[in-house]
Amino acid sequence: MAGDFERLRDKMDKQQEPRLRFKGFMETWEEKTLNDVSEIFEYGLNAQAVNFDGVHKYIRITDIDDESRQFLQENVTSPDVDFSKADNYKLQKGDLLFARTGASVGKSYLYDENDGLIYFAGFLIRAKLKKEVDDQFIFQNTLTNHFNRFVTLTSQRSGQPGINSKEYSEFEFLAPSLPEQTHLGLFFRRLDSQIAESRAVLEKSRQLKKAMLAKMFPTNGEKIPEIRFKGFEGEWKHKKLGSLLNYEQPTKYIVNSTDYDDGFEMPVLTAGQSFILGYTNEIEGIKEATPENPIIIFDDFTTSSHYVSFPFKIKSSAMKLLSVSNTDLNPVFVFNALKNIKYTPTSHERHWISTFSKFDVMLPEKNEQTAIGNFFRQLDETIALQTAEVEKLNQLKKGLLAAMLV
Repeated sequence: MAGDFERLRDKMDKQQEPRLRFKGFMETWEEKTLNDVSEIFEYGLNAQAVNFDGVHKYIRITDIDDESRQFLQENVTSPDVDFSKADNYKLQKGDLLFARTGASVGKSYLYDENDGLIYFAGFLIRAKLKKEVDDQFIFQNTLTNHFNRFVTLTSQRSGQPGINSKEYSEFEFLAPSLPEQTHLGLFFRRLDSQIAESRAVLEKSRQLKKAMLAKMFPTNGEKIPEIRFKGFEGEWKHKKLGSLLNYEQPTKYIVNSTDYDDGFEMPVLTAGQSFILGYTNEIEGIKEATPENPIIIFDDFTTSSHYVSFPFKIKSSAMKLLSVSNTDLNPVFVFNALKNIKYTPTSHERHWISTFSKFDVMLPEKNEQTAIGNFFRQLDETIALQTAEVEKLNQLKKGLLAAMLV
């Protein structure tokens, strides 16, 4: 009953045309369902994935990128089937896939002929779109807040979330004439290409950093790195990581309230992937960090870490606050030496004192540390700018979807 009410209210609140339109289009948008614009809904192959045979590709839920909705082909596989009997599972132009179960329910992918010969798996549903609609326009409607609300409401079940083909077919949206659909589809496809290019540049920088971490620090018992700045020579020295970094318990810096607001000034940090949880107006218990005296926040359980050069508070005591132990150490170099340690936690326990502080790292003279630290700092700044550009484009698209689709 509650779900029906939410659907009704959502329907009543819909605008009949978008806030932003291309010049020359005046027609009223009409209400459609996915069923109206699709020839048929079908379920995919019930087949195991095997090593890629070089021709036949297999797309599963996990092969669709959560953000870009592109087909991820780094670890492409083939379906274990008799291909002479699997023609019905080949993707063709105008095929729109939906994840039907699990945490990724609602995730969509529009077949791109540049992706090659693809067969779709059983946890995906295919909508074969009619030729009299623009497939890009329909696909972009699956990226809107309106569609996300539909997924949230429709997928609510007692067990694992899921949406079947009949439920997907009932998704309602507004559509203009085909010429306007085509304009919108082309516009968003070009924007998606720009976002993809920005992501590719960012990924290239991340891969460069990964490669340089491997080559600019000695490995496998070596005492000099594979790549070295000109003018430096001599062997690096073994040091215990714990001798390079002092640690401080974070208790006195824990935030009292988690009522964060972007209008407040003091960041609240976590050592996890999100890094900045929010902002607080608390003025006591601030951990002072500066570019001259930075802090490394180290998650004692997951072992993830971040380099911090500004004042902050934290949410949890499940971390250590690390700082270099003497002025002969370059903080950026030491941080990257820490990040370069290959270790995966296998149990829920604290790791700094018992494990990480005892790791051996290789240490050059201060001048070489500084040169390496400056290189990685500049690379990190480049990555940060590229990350901000990707996020800016993502937010632009989000705003345009809200303004140009209803």
